[in-house]
Amino acid sequence: MTLSADESVKLFNLLRAADQRPFLEIVSDFESSFPALSFSQFVVSFSLSTLLQDKKMLNPAQRLVGFAILHQAYNNKSSANSNNPFLPLFITGACNEEAERYERAFILQLLSSDSSPSPNSKEFLKQSASHYIKSFDPSLSLHVFPKREQLEQQYGVKAHVEPFNCPFKDASLLNALPDPDLPHCSDPNSSEFDLQHGAKPKLGSGDRDETLIGLLSSLSLEGFGPPWARPIPPQLPVQDGELVWLNPGDNHELLWDYSMCVDTSRGTVVRDLIAKALKGPLAPSQQEELVENNPLIAVEVLTKLINSPEIADYFTVLVNMDMSLHSMEVVNRLTTAVELPSEFIRMYITNCISSCENIKDKYMQNRLVRLVCVFLQSLIRNNIINVKDLFIEVQAFCIEFSRIREAAALFRLLKSLE
Repeated sequence: MTLSADESVKLFNLLRAADQRPFLEIVSDFESSFPALSFSQFVVSFSLSTLLQDKKMLNPAQRLVGFAILHQAYNNKSSANSNNPFLPLFITGACNEEAERYERAFILQLLSSDSSPSPNSKEFLKQSASHYIKSFDPSLSLHVFPKREQLEQQYGVKAHVEPFNCPFKDASLLNALPDPDLPHCSDPNSSEFDLQHGAKPKLGSGDRDETLIGLLSSLSLEGFGPPWARPIPPQLPVQDGELVWLNPGDNHELLWDYSMCVDTSRGTVVRDLIAKALKGPLAPSQQEELVENNPLIAVEVLTKLINSPEIADYFTVLVNMDMSLHSMEVVNRLTTAVELPSEFIRMYITNCISSCENIKDKYMQNRLVRLVCVFLQSLIRNNIINVKDLFIEVQAFCIEFSRIREAAALFRLLKSLE
């Protein structure tokens, strides 16, 4: 129930226009910015009434504009002044003998403008606040200020309203408190407000505007009230036979089933073959399907079994099997994944060279020679093998098949390492 920053700026801009614009124009802009008889208009009006309760908040022209807004916003022909919730503020302002005479006279003109049948009763609202103050003549006899009781009786305000007996409401403070360092008689809008009274110097116009806008944003209908502290009642002891109320923790972590909606049929055949291979030898057709057609699976299995006592038997089978692209891929991947025995690598290279020499089909021979040369270059560049151990054998292989481009490239690599 406080003003937003945008509403505070809008209200203050209306007050700041007191020196240039007529009262009626400012009131018209107020009613356009804040819908009539809405709660937002009431909150804005309440904040404005709080500023008017302290003479130090606004300058004289701004105070007149504030009273005009509060009067005209809640004034209509059918209800006159009777439904204005801020009517007691007008009565207090008109009876305040410490206030300026032009301010008291202006308030009385506002109150009497509704009951007057004259069409010129609101002519004074067509001028600006600063012009009204300058043209005010306190010596005129028409400025007669009636007693408070007379005004209360005339406008229907009860003289002694019984307060609402609530200790928290009675203990609340106003939203705006006076500065204790300023003398009570000083007025920041008058020329007497200076350093000779020990008061603080005047704020700059920008600082003062920023302070008032911040104050409007923090004003509340409830004021500053004490907190209503209510301690938590103690827990009663649990009686015999009574169920104990439990508050189990609910910090459960979400567990995701990654196998959900996954097609598991693709690996079923491979899993069955591996399970059978663990129990006994596989048929030749099954061996071809598991090893020859699945080199990546063979690499994973051999990597897991590298520390097994039976790994030497697996290496023996791998060395003695027919050379192929897949078998070389398996060995090449194993050399980068684990540390293989040098004897196994030497025997496998010898088997590759022998296979290339014994094949009869020239096309297949040239194809295998290219694969072996690329395989050997990879082992040499990655320092997997010691070239000196196989230098003569590999050199003879390169010379025999020097017509093939890959063999010639391997031979040049060997000569560069001599």
